[in-house]
Amino acid sequence: MNPLRKKRLLIIVAILAGVGIAVSLALSALKENINLFYTPTQIASGEAPRDTRIRAGGMVEKGSLQRSADSLDVTFIVTDFNKSVTITYRGILPDLFREGQGIVALGRLNGDGVVVADEVLAKHDEKYMPPEVTKALKDSGRPESGASYAPATSPAKQG
Repeated sequence: MNPLRKKRLLIIVAILAGVGIAVSLALSALKENINLFYTPTQIASGEAPRDTRIRAGGMVEKGSLQRSADSLDVTFIVTDFNKSVTITYRGILPDLFREGQGIVALGRLNGDGVVVADEVLAKHDEKYMPPEVTKALKDSGRPESGASYAPATSPAKQG
């Protein structure tokens, strides 16, 4: 083989190997940072992976919020109106967190089927609900409580 061709072939192989390594590292990093959304029904049926970071969401059941008297520990129940899941959280809940409203909790599912959250997200106004929660509620056949999602229409012209 010609030495010039051999050198070019080695350069091409080195470039392809470098690109392959870069792609595999990028895919590995993306895989570790993925956190999929699961409804309470999916969690209760065992579809959600244990000890993997997930997002769980639904409506906070009224009367389910329990605060610890001597720490920042909070426990509450989230439902999609088919099944419910208990979520525990240590920290200060968002100002907009209320019972009867939609939330998304980021955390890990433990062996008891309880989501141990490290972050709780609450809706930011009375018309917004996280898209995953809205879809889960529609799939369960229950309308979203307290929120209207119909687009605003202009009044009909009279005349």
